[in-house]
Amino acid sequence: MKKVAASIALLLVCALVVLDRAAPGLIENARNRVVPHEPYEIRPEAAALHASIDVADLHDDALLWKRDLTQRSPRGHLDLPRLADGGIALQVFTAVTKSPSGQNYDRNSAEAADNITLLALAQLWPPRTWWSLFERARFQSDRLRDLEKRASESIRYVTSRGDLEEVLARRARGEQVTAAIFGIEGAHPLEGDLANLGRLHEEGLRVLGFTHFFDNELGGSLHGESGAGLSEFGKEVLREANRRKIVLDIAHLSPAGVRDVLMLSSAPVILSHGGVKSVCDTPRNLDDSLMRTLAGHGALVGIGFWDGAVCDVTPTGVVRAIRRAIEIMGVDHVALGSDWDGSTEVAFDAGELPILTQTMLDAGFTETEIRKVMGENAVAFFRENLE
Repeated sequence: MKKVAASIALLLVCALVVLDRAAPGLIENARNRVVPHEPYEIRPEAAALHASIDVADLHDDALLWKRDLTQRSPRGHLDLPRLADGGIALQVFTAVTKSPSGQNYDRNSAEAADNITLLALAQLWPPRTWWSLFERARFQSDRLRDLEKRASESIRYVTSRGDLEEVLARRARGEQVTAAIFGIEGAHPLEGDLANLGRLHEEGLRVLGFTHFFDNELGGSLHGESGAGLSEFGKEVLREANRRKIVLDIAHLSPAGVRDVLMLSSAPVILSHGGVKSVCDTPRNLDDSLMRTLAGHGALVGIGFWDGAVCDVTPTGVVRAIRRAIEIMGVDHVALGSDWDGSTEVAFDAGELPILTQTMLDAGFTETEIRKVMGENAVAFFRENLE
């Protein structure tokens, strides 16, 4: 009997080792893809302009995946070497804690099977994360802290304006360092408890999304069942986030919820990753009139790089969406919101970002427009709104 038990235990250990080594790569290779293409040729003038900009991106989900971000990887869209290649000075890293099977743009139930539970098990996350959305957010914040400890020369976990200024000063001295800002994609990790907002804030949370692909305790999702605005709990969270200088992100929030946020918030908001409906008419994008309203409230909108945001994921297609966003909202309200590593397929990863600068030049953008969209707007926003 002891030999049988030992054999079973050995088989389980072997299965876990195989799961740990093989499953994460297989899963991510199927979820985060780059469209096959020949290497982009970047002209000297485009490369020089790109190198002179503190580039910024408002949304990446790399903390969700089990790979070493200190090392260049053939998987996914972003790691520290590729951040350096892309000249990215500021990157918002967002924790995904629950995502319904299918991730339908039209309609999802909050009770649908959760992809992240399966991913946490397959990637052997700590048991505390298996059933707690709050612990999943903490775990991903811890991953960002650990990344900073292992590569402090390349990345800084930024929680204040002073931290951001320090990173920008280091970059001005020639260091290839990125300011990392931590956010959550949907506030369901609060688990209905306002005190958890304070706990996550102490962990380093500085960007808060209200909803993701489903309705939650805070209100209705753009892809949920109710179409509701903010709940009373959602309004409490908004007021407390304003008090704590946590930036509010209205990506994935229902139009009614967006209007509630604009009416109640004492600070400007971001739409971290999205697109323009008059360029790409999908349920993922808000209509142009609401985008104009966002600009009127000082919002910053990150244009995404995947098909649900721009329909055409080529650099030309992304630039077309950026141009339309400028026409609708004005250049001061447009930024980059890649959604890299968010179960998306894109035409260029973080290391290939100079192709976007070159494509904007080719499309007749002015240098001022390029600088603002590629990073100056986002850097200025966080300079103004971080505590």
